[in-house]
Formats: sequence, C-alpha cells, structure tokens
Amino acid sequence: MPVTKTAKRALRVSQKKKRVNDAFVKQFEISLREAKKKGDQKVVAKAMSLTDRAAKRRLIHKNKAARIKSYLAKLIKPARAKSKK
Repeated sequence: MPVTKTAKRALRVSQKKKRVNDAFVKQFEISLREAKKKGDQKVVAKAMSLTDRAAKRRLIHKNKAARIKSYLAKLIKPARAKSKK
C-alpha cells in the first residue's frame, strides 16, 4: 500500500483510469461482436469508430486497430447494383 500522500493520490487516479478504460474496452468488444453478428453498415461504422478511439487511447496497438478495421470493412455487404436489361 502507498505510504506518502502523493502515492495515495496516484493510486486513486490510476484506479479511476483503469475503471474507465475497462468500461471502454468492454463496450468496444461488444460492438465488435455485434458488428460480426449483424454486418449492418451502421453497426460496423460504430465499431470502426470505437476501434479508432481505442487505438488513440493506446488501449490497443495501432496495427491491431488497422487489422480490425480491415476485417470490419469486409463485413459490409456491398450494395447490389440493379442492372437494366
């Protein structure tokens, strides 16, 4: 356990950051599962946004974020063009 006043404060701050980060990661993982399940463009866009934010916060590595976004882009079903005959 911390002894000094500043060490106690640092512990409180790091615990708060951990709670916030854990909640964000949980939301991020849920959105990835939902995007994988549905493949809807709106859901995939939300998952991509959360992926970018997780990488910006350094909760995941930027290369992992790029891999996830690539995977999510493949999930979006392309709109079929109606051909006139």
